[in-house]
Amino acid sequence: MAGRMVRSCVQTALKAANSVVGLAGIAVILYALWMLRAWYREVADLQQHLPVPWCIYTFLGLGIFLCLLTCSGHIAAETANGHCLSCYMTIVFVLIMLEGAITMDVFLNSNWEEDFPADPSGKFEDFKHFVRSNFEICEWVGLSVVAAQVLSIILGMVLRTLGPDRETDYDSDDDVTVPARLPLLINQSQHGSYYAEPNTSGRSDSWKLRILDKVNN
Repeated sequence: MAGRMVRSCVQTALKAANSVVGLAGIAVILYALWMLRAWYREVADLQQHLPVPWCIYTFLGLGIFLCLLTCSGHIAAETANGHCLSCYMTIVFVLIMLEGAITMDVFLNSNWEEDFPADPSGKFEDFKHFVRSNFEICEWVGLSVVAAQVLSIILGMVLRTLGPDRETDYDSDDDVTVPARLPLLINQSQHGSYYAEPNTSGRSDSWKLRILDKVNN
């Protein structure tokens, strides 16, 4: 009973930490859609056919990836399957490594902008301006997402150690099969005793009558 409660608490905590990543993915998707709408307005005003900037596709793909990762994390937390949890933790770990590498490149490399492709639309410049003007908020949001990812890995390791809940299957089998079999056994024992007693009494009476006939003769 205690193990089941601990497993349930770990599953709930993993789902909550995973939901933070999902919310971040939804926010990135909405931001990408807003940039895409603004881009189409600019293209319509210029009356030119220009390709969609790479930064919009990058943000949109990142948001979709985070949402899919959240769905897989919820499935792994609900089933507590070892293979699902291992795949989920591996993907989150690789994502954290990529985030750390990009962050180190931005802070340590003064020419980090040269590592990214050129953006003639200026959307990437707008994003940098937004981050710089709201640096504290973006910093706390980024740290919260990374902390949620690290916590998801730790909780996933704990849940993988606990394993799936196998006691539920055993309890359900005992609750269903045993009461269904007991009435049959009781009925069989009652019918057996009911029919056995007249037969034994009849045989004993006939045996006594035969002995008395022989004695009288």
